[in-house]
Amino acid sequence: MITVNKTSIAGVLEIIPDRFPDPRGHFSETYSDRRLAEHGVHEIFVQDNHSHSRCRGVLRGLHFQREPYGQAKLIWVASGSIFDVSVDIRKGSPTYGKWVGLEISADKGNQVFVPKGFAHGFVTLEPNTDIYYKVSSHYAREEERAIRFDDPAIGIDWPMDLEALVVSEKDRNAFLLADVDNNYEYTGGK
Repeated sequence: MITVNKTSIAGVLEIIPDRFPDPRGHFSETYSDRRLAEHGVHEIFVQDNHSHSRCRGVLRGLHFQREPYGQAKLIWVASGSIFDVSVDIRKGSPTYGKWVGLEISADKGNQVFVPKGFAHGFVTLEPNTDIYYKVSSHYAREEERAIRFDDPAIGIDWPMDLEALVVSEKDRNAFLLADVDNNYEYTGGK
């Protein structure tokens, strides 16, 4: 079983798989296409990714791939914790440019589902954090784009001082949402 919580932006979901503890630890089914489909998630995931961050304050994002290589993502943390952010980049969407953030951690065992049409990023809240995520399309370097994590038009409230963040040069020099080469259009629904 899983519990699915809707967020303030339609389509972005917090997913909490059941845990079965015993004296040795616990067991959890971290992915089931059948269980997700019961909650309206019908993505076929084609690639698994692993991101390891050695220190607290590592920020990665905000990333997306243009269509036809858009990626829905299912993200969870195996060790440590992150503040995970999804930004609606679908032009014409009632929530265009809005963001939702969730703390995802190994202790909680929760996950986040991010549909296509969203830029995604996170910051590590603990050292030695391992993030795993499934994506619905293979990596396509030519369609990869990034939006500034500190874009004032988006106004993400990151949970730590921006000057203390460890950010790649690529992410620090990313485009603002208003200027990024983005081909997502809102088509109604979620």
